[in-house]
Amino acid sequence: MVDVAVICGSASDSQIAEKVFGVLREHGVSYDYQVISAHRDPERLDEYIKGSDARVFIAIAGLSAALPGVIASKTARPVIGVPVSGKLMGLDALLSIVQMPRGVPVACVGVDNGENAAHLAIRILNARSA
Repeated sequence: MVDVAVICGSASDSQIAEKVFGVLREHGVSYDYQVISAHRDPERLDEYIKGSDARVFIAIAGLSAALPGVIASKTARPVIGVPVSGKLMGLDALLSIVQMPRGVPVACVGVDNGENAAHLAIRILNARSA
């Protein structure tokens, strides 16, 4: 079993993922890392989510940032979205992540703030085991 699944929508988001990994390693939290686009490879994403035993998902995405919402629509497990700065300094991604419809919750941290996503995942894991 893995504690956290970290999914980037694009390989270009790997710098943010590295920040996540650093915090998770520091706290001894296991993780799995994938690069899967919600737009370009939805079938692969669906298979990954269904087959994952992760307790929390961290989804790192820029531009339209559909990835966190797609994941949240396919699992009841917690999803944390990390908006990535892009053409609009990350505002486009931020708004995409926080404007989820009722019943499809996604937690959202600040733009490019992979560290806070990892810290939030750790708190969720600790709350569930308390």
